[in-house]
Amino acid sequence: MKVRDSGMPEPEYWESLFEIDGVLAGLGIDDRINDAVEVGCGYGTFTVPVAKRIRGTLHSFDIEPAMIAAARDRLERGGVANVALRERDVIADGFGLPPRSMDAVLLFNILHTEDPVALLQSSAGLLRSGGRVLVIHWRSDVKTPRGPDLSIRPKPDQIIAWANHTGSLTADSSARMLPPWHFGLTLHRHVP
Repeated sequence: MKVRDSGMPEPEYWESLFEIDGVLAGLGIDDRINDAVEVGCGYGTFTVPVAKRIRGTLHSFDIEPAMIAAARDRLERGGVANVALRERDVIADGFGLPPRSMDAVLLFNILHTEDPVALLQSSAGLLRSGGRVLVIHWRSDVKTPRGPDLSIRPKPDQIIAWANHTGSLTADSSARMLPPWHFGLTLHRHVP
């Protein structure tokens, strides 16, 4: 299922909208993470830098064959070999990965989906004890050059409420601003 209002502009323009190192540092994406999942690799904008920062495998999914091809090309050009790319509709078909096998799930600009609680719940199911769902989304308190319509753009408090509704996730703090146009949240899986 393609997430509503999720078209992609040209790669150069898309990538000009992020301060990638700042986003990854702000979310604590580093070598403390072994295996992780990325939902919606797109052009590989975050795929390559995330893969270079973590110790294990980045399982990266996208529903669009063209996005998988673009990310694969970027990985090959960058000499990055620790990414498993999969064309898969994780919203409709699940991840196809063992439960409690990941340290992190990256949900970047995707929680404007029709059922964000279900996506958060299935993401939580992938996490080992102490694992994290790492979220970024377009801010709604400033005018942004892209992003979904404001009527479906989630605010930090909404995402925290959705996480609490799963019964599996809790936000570690309030949202962090990730300049220039995003906010970030860290959601921890409850330790059983």
